[in-house]
Amino acid sequence: MTQLPRELKRIRLNLARSKEFPDGSSQHGYEFVAPLDAGGHIDVALWRKYRAHCGVRRFWGGEEEEIGRLVHKGGGAERSRWVFDYDVTDVDDDEAGYRFASHAFVPGEYVSIRDEDGDMHTFQVVSVASAS
Repeated sequence: MTQLPRELKRIRLNLARSKEFPDGSSQHGYEFVAPLDAGGHIDVALWRKYRAHCGVRRFWGGEEEEIGRLVHKGGGAERSRWVFDYDVTDVDDDEAGYRFASHAFVPGEYVSIRDEDGDMHTFQVVSVASAS
């Protein structure tokens, strides 16, 4: 079995409190692999090196799970963004992380993701562990 680099972390996000889910939901969220620096931020240089290992699993209640990859879309410091891509032939299926580059992925923190329909959802980081 291949040993993954220690910088690659498996991050789980659960849906935070919302109008539809006042207590949040552990049945709605994402689990993805990304290289994190010591402060918990996604490391772009390491992502470029290990991008083949940076996948995502979207689980959403009773819906079928979606499997994709974590992608960095360039555009300079102000316009670059991280997205979850489930089909490389379809640009409309991307789900964009809101300011993922500036967020620390540590348990208890919150992040937002715009889904493929354009709706923004807030998630709580519930775990960060070694990806290997």
